[in-house]
Amino acid sequence: MKAFHWPVRVYYEDTDAGGVVYHANYLNFMERARTEWLRSLGIEQDELRAQQGVIFVVRAVQVDYRLPAMFNDLLQISARIVAQGKTSLTIEQQVLRENDQALLCQGEVHVVCLNAEKFRPCAIPAGLLKTIIQGEE
Repeated sequence: MKAFHWPVRVYYEDTDAGGVVYHANYLNFMERARTEWLRSLGIEQDELRAQQGVIFVVRAVQVDYRLPAMFNDLLQISARIVAQGKTSLTIEQQVLRENDQALLCQGEVHVVCLNAEKFRPCAIPAGLLKTIIQGEE
């Protein structure tokens, strides 16, 4: 499946005193990319909850930090489905520095579809899954 890419500029607020991106902010960058990926498919998460009664939540994250991103770097954050289940998706994400394409961080994010009222896992609605999978092809 093809990857979605989203640009992110590193701001001063994203860094520590040495100008290096704080480790937890990579998760924020990845979250933004996943949100924009869904948005690019016409899926707004607030509408998903209101209209279909489901939400996606992060169940597990595995992250491998390789090189530091620095203040003012332009990054490319990718998102690509690598596995799907009845109630879940596993999304591979990478953070690359734009100017030299260096791999700074990579992760695997396991998201689960929940019934928004009961907060219990439920099947990903068929139409939603079709939209996501077709958008990945």
